[in-house]
Amino acid sequence: MRKVTITGMNAIGIDLGGTNVKVVKITAQGTLLVSKANPIMEGDWQQAVRKAVREVKQLDTAPVFCTGLAAPGLPDDNNRQINYMPGRLPGLERFNWSDFLSEPVHVLNDAHAALLAEVNFGVAKGHKNVFMLTLGTGVGGAILIDGKLYQGRLQRAGSMGDISLNSDSGEIGFLQVPGTLEDAMGNETVPRRSNNKFQSTRELVAAYEAGDAYAKEVWVRSVKKLAVAVCSLINVLAPEKIVLGGGIAQAGDALFKPLSIFMDQYEWRPDGNATPIVKAHFNEYAGAIGAACFALDRSQATTLNS
Repeated sequence: MRKVTITGMNAIGIDLGGTNVKVVKITAQGTLLVSKANPIMEGDWQQAVRKAVREVKQLDTAPVFCTGLAAPGLPDDNNRQINYMPGRLPGLERFNWSDFLSEPVHVLNDAHAALLAEVNFGVAKGHKNVFMLTLGTGVGGAILIDGKLYQGRLQRAGSMGDISLNSDSGEIGFLQVPGTLEDAMGNETVPRRSNNKFQSTRELVAAYEAGDAYAKEVWVRSVKKLAVAVCSLINVLAPEKIVLGGGIAQAGDALFKPLSIFMDQYEWRPDGNATPIVKAHFNEYAGAIGAACFALDRSQATTLNS
């Protein structure tokens, strides 16, 4: 993804999640002009998006150059809609966003958008080869190769949470792979991983920090698996930097200190060159900001080529 360089043009970015919609308006230089988060009421994500976009435009009336939208799933080849997202947000697949909002809308995967926020204005700025893991309910991912977002065939690249860490596991992931990183680290599996003693990562980490022995066992085992996965990905992708985002990355030292210990153990470091692992700069609005960056880049390319 090229660095955004347009001047005097603003973009709207939309991040459609399972429970809420986040919308931002930013300048091409990354200044956040306005942000809005609205809950999705009774599953009506379409109207939640329409309402949030309308409110953002009312809060800042300066002209909008382009609009981007981040959502779970796989976009089509032209990044105009989500083609595949079974089991979540009924009606999202092949929903025509440009018709719905009466303007061109550039659509991409939400984890891809989070990486673009970091590449353009965050901790990955200035780097050409980076991958990001978003640690939350599940584990998403995105890859930057030679300065460009790598979306791959069917736009499915970056599903690093679905790599297998145990082929003999009876736990089958969303993409039909057993023993995934997502199963080892995602918030959704905490109750099962802890024999129902803890119901969320936040609760698990709080007990770990308080010295609970069982919490330490569960949490450290999960972080070890994360480290093994990250080291494996380093061997494949050879990034300059790794970005960890999502709610679980907010655990801070409780995550990064044991992760560093395991990285020292498992990462191959030619001539002592360790790969930096950093916490994402953007959190709540990462997807929306990245969607705006994506729209700016696509719209700039169209303008220059027309």
